[in-house]
This record gives sequence, structure tokens and C-alpha cells, in this order.
Amino acid sequence: MRILLLGHLGQLGWEARRALACLGEIVALDYPQIDLSQPQTLPTLIRDIKPSVIYNATAYTAVDRAEQESHLAKQINAIAPGVLAECAREVRAVLIHFSTDYVFDGTKGSPYVEDDIPHPLNTYGMTKWMGEQAIQDINDVYLIFRTSWVYSLRRDSFVTKVLEWSRKQETLRIVDDQISNPTWARMLAEITANLLANYREDPYAQLQDKRGLYHLAGDGWASRFDWAQAILKLDPQPEQRATRHLLPAKTSEFPTPATRPLFSALNCERFKHTFHLSLPPWQDALTLALQP
Repeated sequence: MRILLLGHLGQLGWEARRALACLGEIVALDYPQIDLSQPQTLPTLIRDIKPSVIYNATAYTAVDRAEQESHLAKQINAIAPGVLAECAREVRAVLIHFSTDYVFDGTKGSPYVEDDIPHPLNTYGMTKWMGEQAIQDINDVYLIFRTSWVYSLRRDSFVTKVLEWSRKQETLRIVDDQISNPTWARMLAEITANLLANYREDPYAQLQDKRGLYHLAGDGWASRFDWAQAILKLDPQPEQRATRHLLPAKTSEFPTPATRPLFSALNCERFKHTFHLSLPPWQDALTLALQP
């Protein structure tokens, strides 16, 4: 199996490069070797590599900046995935692509399933939804995984920011009305590698009848306040902490250029029933991530 991994320097891509290594040859690329803001450069690259799997771990993820850089976000999140899908069909490769809970508006009041109709509140969510649609329009062998609140300890994430803030501020105020599934990038990479291991003989043929859109995130959901509480409880270096008070706040108290959905938790039962795999409870993953 030859896997083309796009975005190997990102928080998911870095983990994926290690998780996928035992499955075959990995061709790992990142900017400037690839530039998804220039989608027209992708076909020649993919024809030369002839992968059996294209694993797209790239995205424009600057949620607030996307409001001013909508064209760039659209190129990377919406147009490039469609080009990747066309290229994957040409070389008979499975396309693995990641999307987001931000395709939803957060008003449902219960975890979203794959058949719920998206209604993005911001440019980032809209461009990610457009990318999903572009892949589905090509309708070849693809797996789109909507995930949420992805974090790692290697790159800036909510977990690293909470720990950083806790070293500097006596009081932390964290919103308690944004709710979703915290997802450790390492677990996300490992579960997709485990999935591919089951279809390594001929992934393009073997995954034909399982192609589609799936929700894949940490099991269970939490508010950002709940998540921050758990992070501080598991802090591997509590002696360095300056924070003495963690207080709940509301999203409306922290205006941002991009509107966030409030309850965007994902129901991942379709993935579990299809592939007989599931991510562990988000609390267990966080415990492992923060183990000293």
C-alpha cells in the first residue's frame, strides 16, 4: 500500500505519519512541497506518485481569520478537496478527508448524526461543508470523517493554551456554553490507521461499499469549561500553576469575528457499527495525552 499523506507537519498529520508507517510506503508532503491554495498543481503530483490512499490531513483552520481570508479558506477547504477526489478516482485511490462539527449551527440540542442538514455559522464551517459536497459530487471511493475539537500537545490547541494560561493567570474564565467532543489527534490518527489495516490488500475495491460520510470524534461530550477542569486536574506539572480559580463564562462575553455553534457534539454510532471501531471516552484519551 502506498499512502500519500498531505499535511504531515500538522497536529493530525504528524500523528498520522507514525500511525500509518506499518501499513506500507508513506509519501509525506507539506507546504511548500504541496500548496492546496493552488489546487491546479495537485493532479500532476498525484499522477506521479500513484498512491492507493490519499490521506488529506490539511485544512485552513484559522476560524476567525477565515472571515477576512474567505478566498484562501475556500481554495484550501472547498476547492482542493474536489480536485483531490477527481485525482483519487483517476489513479484508483481511496480519499480520506477530515471535516468538522462546525458545519452545524448548534441549535439541535442533541448530538448530530450524519443525516442532519448542515447550517454553518461561519466561513470556516461553510468552506468545510463545501469541501464535503465537492468530494461527494465526484462520488468515488472516499471516507469523510467529521471530527471536533482536535488537540495535540505538539501544536497550539485548547489543551496547550489552558496549560499556558494557567501558568500566568490567577483566575481563568472559560465558556461553559460551547459543547462538543474533545478529540486527541493521536487517537484519531490511530483509529484511521487501524481501519486501513483491515483493507490493506486492495483498499479501493474493499472500501467501495463503505464509502461515505462518518462522524468520528472522542466518545462523549463536554463544555469547554468541563474540558478545562479536566485539563487542570490532569496537569502533569501542577507546581508551575498560577491559576487558583477557574470560573465559567458565556460565549457572548468574548466576541469573536466568527460565530461558533454552541452544542455541536457528534454522534459516532454509524462509524462504530460500520467498522467495529470506536474512539475511547474523551476523558480517557486526555488522561493518556497528559501522562507525564
